[in-house]
Amino acid sequence: MSDQEFVVHQSPAWRDRADFIVRVRLPAADAPFKFEQMWARQLEESLFEICCIPFVVYDMALGDIVEASPSDHYTVLRTTRHSGRYTFRAYFGDTDHPAQAIYEQLTEAGALLEWSSPSLLAIDSADAAHAIFIAEFLGERASHGQLVYEKGFSEPLT
Repeated sequence: MSDQEFVVHQSPAWRDRADFIVRVRLPAADAPFKFEQMWARQLEESLFEICCIPFVVYDMALGDIVEASPSDHYTVLRTTRHSGRYTFRAYFGDTDHPAQAIYEQLTEAGALLEWSSPSLLAIDSADAAHAIFIAEFLGERASHGQLVYEKGFSEPLT
């Protein structure tokens, strides 16, 4: 496998906790990328706590516990426990608003953040109430053409 087949994290949110890298297989629609490398903390031989904010993977969040296959290069098989955290992604590529200003506002609001590129930001919210706030914040910015965003989870916020 070449490095170009992996989505990588340069500055994971919980880098100080991480001691391992697992990988998550991506759907064919994400080609040319085949995997997202996820910084993790090893709990048991095949159990890991995710220590980064997913850039591409859906329904996985910072702090989730996953099972990975040691015999398959530690490819994630499933999530065994959800952390209760939520992931969003904001894209600034086609906007004229300075991404750094929104980054600072999200930081002040208590979000953890990771840049994938100068135009793509992964956003972590600590719980459902915080996720509702973040979703409203991002929705407001999107309505003003300052960014495009998506949620990285399929369940509704309540």
